[in-house]
Amino acid sequence: MEIRLPKGFFMGAAMSGPQTEGAYRTGGKLENIWDTWSDRSISDFHNKVGSYVGNNFYEKYEEDIRLFKSLGMDSFRTSIQWSRLLDENGHLNPEGADFYHRVCTCAKGQGIELFMNLYHFDMPTYLFRRGGWESREVVEAYASYAKAAFREFGKEIKYWFTFNEPIVEPDQRYRNGLWYPFIRDAKRGMNVQYHLSLAHCLAVREFRKAQEEGYLMPGAQIGLINCFAPPYTKENPSPEDLEALRMEDGVNNRWWLDLVAKGGLPGDVLKTLEACGLMPDVRPGDEAVLSMGKVDWLGFNYYHPSRVQAPKETYDENGYRKFSDPYVWPEATMNPYRGWEIYPKGIYDFGMKMKQEYPELKFFISENGMGVEQENRFRSQSGEIQDDYRIEFIKSHLEWIIKAIQEGARCMGYHYWGVIDNWSWNNAFKNRYGLIEVDLAGDYGRKYKKSAAWMKKLIQERDS
Repeated sequence: MEIRLPKGFFMGAAMSGPQTEGAYRTGGKLENIWDTWSDRSISDFHNKVGSYVGNNFYEKYEEDIRLFKSLGMDSFRTSIQWSRLLDENGHLNPEGADFYHRVCTCAKGQGIELFMNLYHFDMPTYLFRRGGWESREVVEAYASYAKAAFREFGKEIKYWFTFNEPIVEPDQRYRNGLWYPFIRDAKRGMNVQYHLSLAHCLAVREFRKAQEEGYLMPGAQIGLINCFAPPYTKENPSPEDLEALRMEDGVNNRWWLDLVAKGGLPGDVLKTLEACGLMPDVRPGDEAVLSMGKVDWLGFNYYHPSRVQAPKETYDENGYRKFSDPYVWPEATMNPYRGWEIYPKGIYDFGMKMKQEYPELKFFISENGMGVEQENRFRSQSGEIQDDYRIEFIKSHLEWIIKAIQEGARCMGYHYWGVIDNWSWNNAFKNRYGLIEVDLAGDYGRKYKKSAAWMKKLIQERDS
């Protein structure tokens, strides 16, 4: 199938502040939780590359934005770092604000629309020590941070997002204990997920207030970005498999979709959580807060599906109810470097879910990409990485996106993650995602891969 992007379908780049900026002690930036983990146990990071430099976007932002423009991209998403914008008293850090103003000015000068996210797993450490997302005080502090950002940049940024992948931190830090401080407690994880939901709603409230008071530009929109992994189970499922599917979809997908489309959380999920002792700590007045969570549109990060089956054990090691176990589909095609299934049709299935269950909510593909280890193996004699596997990955996903649009899905655009190789949490630079490589040994220099020329041609054909 020849890829022909629809007219008006935007194409751009996805990235984040903590994974690209670096300069972790520059310009009044506070320590965040990744800096803390890097300081405490640098050996936990691939090749001992901690949070400190990212891919040096702080110094190279002008060059990087020109690179986006050179590929024909019309937009890119990054994030403000809470730890750079505000000081420990919650006041604006002038040096941090100046950096983001300069990024805004540069993007505008290149004719590129800037999408700005407010949080990408990078809590300031001083707030984490006060309880992090387990604390209502921190939820309120986030709302104050959002208020400051909307008022400071409201005339420069049109498209805002409260969170990127709010399902990830509850899992990685609190339920599965894979990220510092390595907690394995399902109840605490569910409370964190609930508090993130409240924080989102309070930020949306601040956005609407800023809009009413004239701080935002005309047409400004607020959204949420999440990794809505489409769930599947066995071809001939038992009732227990279907129950596992219901809760997988309920906790990871419908929880957030109902919040942003309906202003509430799915009742069947809450009922199950309450029955098994995992109900979050709900307080009087929370229902009114949740009702404020409706957004203008949605970002859909897609890398892989979620395949589940009935759990073998009823309870986990801490005595909490288990809802599912992973299911390995015999026909799965895997990315061996990342351990993720490559299933482009999942992007279509999500589009159909949106059409059928949330028809009023438009969305875009806010992340989609393929990480590959040791890409030097694919370097040609001319020095260019021949990443045909990445071209095929993008192409196959775009084919299913176009099919979804043709069948009524309200998908508005596509942001590739991450156009320029970036630091990726404790995997650091182990898996490269970029269409443009970063030379870690050569002052973080940028160089096109084969996929960059392919992407440029694809976008040019859309505009021709």
